[in-house]
Amino acid sequence: MKTLNTPAAPVDTGADPLAAAGPAGAPIGFVEFVALVAALMSLAALGIDSMLPALPAIGTALGVATENQRQFIITAFVLGFGIAQLVHGPLADRFGRRTVLLWAIGGYAVANVACAIAGSFTLLLAARVFGGAMVAATRVATVAMVRDCYHGRPMARVMSIAFMVFMIVPVLAPAFGQTVLLFANWRGIFWVVGALSIGIWTWFFIRMPETLRAEAQQPLSIARIAAGWKQTLSDRWSLGYTLASTSLMGALYGYLNSVQQIMFDTFERPKLLAVMFALTAMLMAAANLTNARLVMRLGTRLISHSAVTALVVLSAIHLGIALSGYETLAGFVVLQALTMGCFGLATSNFSSMAMENMGGIAGTASSVQGFTSVTFGAVVGVIIGQAFDGSTAPLAAGFLICGAVALTVVLVTERGRLFRSA
Repeated sequence: MKTLNTPAAPVDTGADPLAAAGPAGAPIGFVEFVALVAALMSLAALGIDSMLPALPAIGTALGVATENQRQFIITAFVLGFGIAQLVHGPLADRFGRRTVLLWAIGGYAVANVACAIAGSFTLLLAARVFGGAMVAATRVATVAMVRDCYHGRPMARVMSIAFMVFMIVPVLAPAFGQTVLLFANWRGIFWVVGALSIGIWTWFFIRMPETLRAEAQQPLSIARIAAGWKQTLSDRWSLGYTLASTSLMGALYGYLNSVQQIMFDTFERPKLLAVMFALTAMLMAAANLTNARLVMRLGTRLISHSAVTALVVLSAIHLGIALSGYETLAGFVVLQALTMGCFGLATSNFSSMAMENMGGIAGTASSVQGFTSVTFGAVVGVIIGQAFDGSTAPLAAGFLICGAVALTVVLVTERGRLFRSA
C-alpha cells in the first residue's frame, strides 16, 4: 500500500488510477479550454517580457543608478510570483480554482495601475512584487484546474498545447512594448497590461465553471496544509521533477535578466530584441506542438530526458564558442533558440510528471512545486544575470550548469533508468 514515504511509481500510460472517480475532461470545449489556460498563463509572461524594451526608459525616468539594477524590475515580479504560490494553492483547494483566479486576476489589474502611476523606483518595485504575487494564482490554480480535468499523458498533451499557444506572448510582448513606446512612455505598457487582465477576467468569469468537486474541497488548516506539503515533498517524482524544473527555471530567469543587455550592449542591436524573442519563442512553440503530438505515443520520460540531455550538449557548445571569442549575433540566436526549444520540451513534461501522484491535493502540490521552481529559480537567475560582463559567456555557462544539475537530479529520481517510455 502506498505511503507518504514510499510513493508508488507513476505509470506513464495515460490511464487514470482513480478509475471511475478520475477526471472526466474539461467542462467547456477542448479548444476553448486550452486557449483559456494559455491566456491565464500568459498574463505572467506578459508582465515580464513586455517590460524588457522599456527597462532603459524606466531606469532613466526613476533614477536607477546602474544598468544591472534595472534587472530588479524583473526579479521583484518573479519573487512575488514564486513566494505567493504557497498561499494560492491551499486557497484553491479550499475555495475552488474559480474563486481564487477571479480575485487574483482582479488584483493583478490593480497592481498594473499602481505600476503605471508609481513615482519612484521603490514604489514600482513594491507594485511589481504585489503584481507577481497576484498573478501567481494563474500558475497554481490553472495547473490544478487542468489536473482536475485531465491526468497522465492527456494532461501532458493539454499542457503542451497550452504552452504552444502561450509562446505567442514572448513573440509579441517585446514588440508590443516597443510599439507602446512609440506612442507613449513606459507607463503606457502597464495600462495596457491592466486592460488585458480585465479582458481575460471577463472571459473566465463568463465561460469557466468551477472544476473542483464540492466533496474534494480541503479544509483550510495548518495541519492540512502541512500534510499536503509533506506529501508533495515526500513523493519521489514530485520532489525530483520539481527540483529538476527549478534548475532549468534558474537558466530561464538568467536569460530573461540578461537578454536585454546582451542585445543592447553586447551586440548593439536593440531593435532586434523583439526578433530574438520571436525566434526563440517560435522554436519553443514548435517543440511543444511536437510534444503534444508525440507524448501519447512516446511518453513523457523519453521526450523530456532526451530534451534535457540535448540542452546540456547545446549549452556546452555555446559556452565554448563564447569563450573562444567567435560568438556572433546569428550564432547566439540559433544556439539560444535551440536551447530554449529543449527547455520547453523538458519543463512541460516535468510539470506533468511532478503532478502525477498529486490528484487529491492538486492545488497545494502545485503551489509547493511552483514556489520551489520559481523562487529558487529566480535566485539562480539573479546570480546569472548579475554575472553579465558584456559577453554571452555567463549566460551560456548558466544554462550548462543548470542543465547538468537537472539531468543529475532526473538520473537520481529515476534510479539511473533514463529514456524509458513508461
